[in-house]
Amino acid sequence: MLQTAEPRSLDPAALSNTWAHHPVLGNALYGTLMINNVDTLETEYKMATGFSTEDDGTTFTLTLQPGLTFTDGTSLDAAAVKFNWDRLKDPALGSSSIRQASQIAHTEVIDPTTLRITLIAPNPHYGVSVFSSALNWIASPTALEKGRESFDQAPVGAGPFTLVSWTRQAKMELTKNPGYYEAPKPYLDGLTIQVVADSNTRLNSMITGGADLASETNMASIRKAEAAGLIGEIVPTGGGQMMAMNQRRAPFDDERARRAVSLALDLAIINSIVYEGENIFPNTLFDQQSPFYTDVPLNETDAEQAQQLFNELAQEGKPVNFNFVSYPTTESRTLAEAVQTQLSAFDNVDVNVEVVDATAAGARATDRDFDMIISSAVIQDPDYPLWNAFHSESKGNFVGTNDPELDAALDAGRLEISLEARKEAYNIVQERLVALTPGIFYTRAVPSVIYGDTVKGVVLYTLGSPLPENIWIN
Repeated sequence: MLQTAEPRSLDPAALSNTWAHHPVLGNALYGTLMINNVDTLETEYKMATGFSTEDDGTTFTLTLQPGLTFTDGTSLDAAAVKFNWDRLKDPALGSSSIRQASQIAHTEVIDPTTLRITLIAPNPHYGVSVFSSALNWIASPTALEKGRESFDQAPVGAGPFTLVSWTRQAKMELTKNPGYYEAPKPYLDGLTIQVVADSNTRLNSMITGGADLASETNMASIRKAEAAGLIGEIVPTGGGQMMAMNQRRAPFDDERARRAVSLALDLAIINSIVYEGENIFPNTLFDQQSPFYTDVPLNETDAEQAQQLFNELAQEGKPVNFNFVSYPTTESRTLAEAVQTQLSAFDNVDVNVEVVDATAAGARATDRDFDMIISSAVIQDPDYPLWNAFHSESKGNFVGTNDPELDAALDAGRLEISLEARKEAYNIVQERLVALTPGIFYTRAVPSVIYGDTVKGVVLYTLGSPLPENIWIN
């Protein structure tokens, strides 16, 4: 199996449960508490048996399968979940899942299979935050307490596979966990997980039989894979990836600078350059099939107006000069260079492209140390991605958006239960995002995998996260 990013550690806190990061690895080592059906968005339970609220999302009760054990023989019980969830709130860990964990005020063990969770503010849709983050992956507290170096050599979970070896920047060898709770799963005797950042290299490996399954990020690669007889499976989403602009510092602390860059870029040309014209351009925040769809255009191109704004800012002594921090992937580098090329046609704007490795780029985003960087608000249920990305109180608000009207609409969308009330709230959210321009949505995300026709049992949940215990080879 091929994944796109090298983890900095095997600690669940260092892993991200999206198609573009470490989903196969996290699911393999730690299993899952719960998942969602990507078509119906209904929650389904795995090591957990329930996650319910009786007070509209102020408190939740998590119940677990009885008798779960880690591979070191210790119990995966409510106390172990509490340990994992509490530590994710520690900023020193640098976990991207702090965005979800920080919504928890405190946790209380009721009995070995029951944990009560109290949120800082009510959120009846909080279950999405669990299965879409490292909250879903529980590691042995005993092993974690030995420190990162020891844990990385011998990570301890209760998942379907255990680590045999990890050669950094190369591959991980995993073997079947004979004590996995969901016997006779896993069906495979072992896995080799390789990190391949380049989409073309992943595609070539799949076509030539060098791998059985690969996470994919590029629609053009999926089309080529399907033409070669492979199977492509894509999770439907709204929102997408965006070029995030840091409002905490110049030049993008001035809304005119953000709007000027947005107006200057022709996203159809960018799609052609980066994705061979194959990816879907997000004209609206929600896909037309979404119950939250409203025809509010996200972007427009107006070169004349963009130049007027660049000139206006320069006359005030604020020319738009910024650094685009790029991930090392082919798509990210090509995108940054395409932005640099397009903006070079304008006066009073200058772009520098800085390519860093995936770990450094993630740290830069977490530390808010960037002018422009690729971020995302990939939407299934809208609460989790939009509140986390744009609410002023969110730990995941990398861009620094602070707008009372937007906050109120995001809070309403979170608290409301009825579809009509939520849709009304998210209509306002869409309008405010267009007005504020916190980033430029340039492509729908493609949470996906490609695999050969001998690979069976592929099940994806959340944002393109495969369940390796279900997979078998015909």
